[in-house]
Amino acid sequence: MNAIGLDKKKSKKLSEKLNFLLADYMVFYQNTRGLHWNIKGEKFFELHLKFEELYNDLIIKIDEIAERILTLGGIPTHTFEDYLKDTAIKSAKNVTEAIPSVELILDSFEKILIKQRELLSLSADADDEGTNALMSDYIREQEKLVWMYSAYIQS
Repeated sequence: MNAIGLDKKKSKKLSEKLNFLLADYMVFYQNTRGLHWNIKGEKFFELHLKFEELYNDLIIKIDEIAERILTLGGIPTHTFEDYLKDTAIKSAKNVTEAIPSVELILDSFEKILIKQRELLSLSADADDEGTNALMSDYIREQEKLVWMYSAYIQS
């Protein structure tokens, strides 16, 4: 057992998977900052604000994930070299138009949601209510955002 009463092997596996999720979040965050800075066109004011809301939310989640890794006894990765090696999300450069920007957001959410669902299952198996609740909250919130961003590009 570890310091919070969970199986050490299961906690190690969870912290490793959380580090991959952390890498995705870091690249997603940086991409979203770039979208916020570089968006152009008639949807500028609308998307500039939405991207700011999104990256502010992502940075909170990044901190929560890193702290969860520490709680489980792991060490959160913290270099961009590691993030780029471990992420499933491609680094975006010079995306300035509305539809490609939102499509990038939706693709990132898809990849993150898949990993979070896997973590939800693993954390349930490990009786890790802390990680389970975190993933459940993120999934619920992000499914709604996916619906909203999807509606945006269907107009």
